[in-house]
Amino acid sequence: MKLAFTKMHGAGNDFVVVDAIGQAVDLGPADWRRIADRHLGVGCDQVLVVERPRLAGTDFHYRIFNADGGEVEQCGNGARCFVRFVHDKGLTDRREIRVGTLSGIITPRLEDDGRVTVDMGAPRLEPADIPFVAPARADVYRLELEGGTIEVSALSMGNPHAVQVVSDVESAPVLSQGPLIEAHLRFPRRVNAGFMQVVDRRTVRLRVYERGAGETLACGTGACAAVVAGNLRGLLGPKVDVHTRGGVLTIVWEGEGRPVRMTGPAVSVFEGTIDT
Repeated sequence: MKLAFTKMHGAGNDFVVVDAIGQAVDLGPADWRRIADRHLGVGCDQVLVVERPRLAGTDFHYRIFNADGGEVEQCGNGARCFVRFVHDKGLTDRREIRVGTLSGIITPRLEDDGRVTVDMGAPRLEPADIPFVAPARADVYRLELEGGTIEVSALSMGNPHAVQVVSDVESAPVLSQGPLIEAHLRFPRRVNAGFMQVVDRRTVRLRVYERGAGETLACGTGACAAVVAGNLRGLLGPKVDVHTRGGVLTIVWEGEGRPVRMTGPAVSVFEGTIDT
């Protein structure tokens, strides 16, 4: 069977987007791994699946599969591509939609300048909600790794993140330390490992080693988590430009209990079909 898809990216974080409304889609983890494979398939960080709504008051349902074939709760850059896709394909004429995900409802909005803003909801900071093994909530936790101890802020943006502050993001041990953090036993569902360099109160540079995908050119939820972590530490203001290797994301967070809003690009690259 041939499966139609669209290749997209949000600040370099790339996706294969599949419309499961206009075509039948019945694939498993091995299929998603093959589609995501950059040598044997299309190649992407994540596969995004557009489905009919499952929850009352929503317009669509959104599923995310990492390159390793595992389904995950949330993807911020993917959410921006999602609204661009359904709008471009004529699946909706609304510029703002409500989308159900494994982690709850999000509301992406297509802006007049072509960028997309996503209300990502309020960050979850209690250890049990991340999930993270800790006796009590703290702004910074000490995490034991092979070769030493690091300090991280742990939180959930619908998916778990561990953010550490580094002096220089380019020389940070992302590829060596990232896998150790991702699989750390204190994160029972694994974790995305963020490495943040604070330039000033309105600017950071960020690299993220994503759970199930490795380092990506950008991570939307990682950018949100970094700004929350920086605010919790008193290092950042409410509006921050996050410079990733793939582009700039603007994050706004006005404090605990308030939603995080993310604005950035969503670009279609090409369309095609693949045998499944």
